[in-house]
Amino acid sequence: MSAERPAPGGVLTRPARVSPRTGRRVLLVAGIATLLGVLIAVLPGHRGWFDVGVYHGAVGHWTRGGDLYDWTTWNGYGFTYPPFAAVSMLPMAALAWYPTIVVNLLLTAVATGFLLVLLVDPLARRAGWSRWYALALAGCLLAGLNPVRDTVSFGQVNLLLVALVYVDLWLLERGHRAAGVGIGLAAAIKLTPAIFIGYLLVTRRWPAAATATGATMAATALAAALAPGASRTFFTEALWDTGRIGELAYVSNQSLLGLVARLDPEHPDRRLWLILVAAVLAVWLVRTGRARRAGDERAGFALTGITACLISPITWVHHLVWLVPGLALLAAATLPWPPRERAARRRLRAGVVGYLLLSSGLVWVFANNSTGPLGFLGGNAYLWVALGMLLALPIGGGRLADHPRLTGHCGSVRARGLFRTVAGGETGTGPPTTRIDVSDGLEAACPPSHPRARRSA
Repeated sequence: MSAERPAPGGVLTRPARVSPRTGRRVLLVAGIATLLGVLIAVLPGHRGWFDVGVYHGAVGHWTRGGDLYDWTTWNGYGFTYPPFAAVSMLPMAALAWYPTIVVNLLLTAVATGFLLVLLVDPLARRAGWSRWYALALAGCLLAGLNPVRDTVSFGQVNLLLVALVYVDLWLLERGHRAAGVGIGLAAAIKLTPAIFIGYLLVTRRWPAAATATGATMAATALAAALAPGASRTFFTEALWDTGRIGELAYVSNQSLLGLVARLDPEHPDRRLWLILVAAVLAVWLVRTGRARRAGDERAGFALTGITACLISPITWVHHLVWLVPGLALLAAATLPWPPRERAARRRLRAGVVGYLLLSSGLVWVFANNSTGPLGFLGGNAYLWVALGMLLALPIGGGRLADHPRLTGHCGSVRARGLFRTVAGGETGTGPPTTRIDVSDGLEAACPPSHPRARRSA
């Protein structure tokens, strides 16, 4: 039995106790995390921080007077990013090998934490879940994904780039005039995120598009001023040398061009690839247009990341972390749990299947034989998931009620606080509230005087 202890002022208080429910949750999260850690440790697929080794070696070679794009590993891989990426990585030159790995892991952890809070916290609030518990379980699920495991094991920058781009989502939802900077810097570090500038343009986010374009140009100009030789080499030679990146037909390339190349590794039909790219871009334009009209910025961003993976000439498995926001939206579209509506149950099944496929490492089973009908299906498994998400990702579930700015409705921080009070089951002290309906079935709280508010039953 624990003794009572005096609180400040001499009042006796009982020590805080952990509820049995919280204790069970802690044990469950600890058990899942331990099991996952053991599986990751013993299963094959460890990459030995190969990519961060490329960054470290190339940047170190460059600072010692060598050519950034001439340095290669023992098996012929070299630095493939724009010069601004190398400028951003200059601190690596002052670090030894193991400290470089530690810094890479810490930055990846910070980026992952930001993404988890941004993507999962609104879902937890809407469902009335314990926030720490939802974030902890989501973190375990995230760690189980093959693209995430590869990003960490390679020491890649993928999650950092996703976080940079999604900083702009956070800013756009708050109407901040700095929106676009994250996308611009990400596009200057690696070309693939430049598609998000296209997204800002097609959704008529003119100030953000101008900011993103300006940030990309400024960062590229800075790199050109600091490293004119490397900039010249990249834009005139390295950018066009696809052989520097790897073999197109290798099963790890889960892009449309990878699929086409596996049909005929010796002579990939690039005309077929361009037709497929055009079709995917057409779907992207239609669906992002629908997301814009629905006010669902999160669906627009998720669809754009998925499209980037599909149309890029090279999309290694670790690049598929861009699918993570789409998985979060699929989970949000199944609420409340257990789902009662038939459509929500279908989405839940599709999300579970997609997650299990992306966690399974199935494509590696066909690493040495991706021919024939079975090889065609299994060797492109992650690509099928990406295509399915592009075509069927729910639109309308990531808007308004999850965001601080209830655009077109209450549009105030006060309204957000009222939504939290209603959704979280907490006791509020603010004015009485009513609800407004939106087309996806979500509700946002508004004061009774609001012209679009109507009383809920």
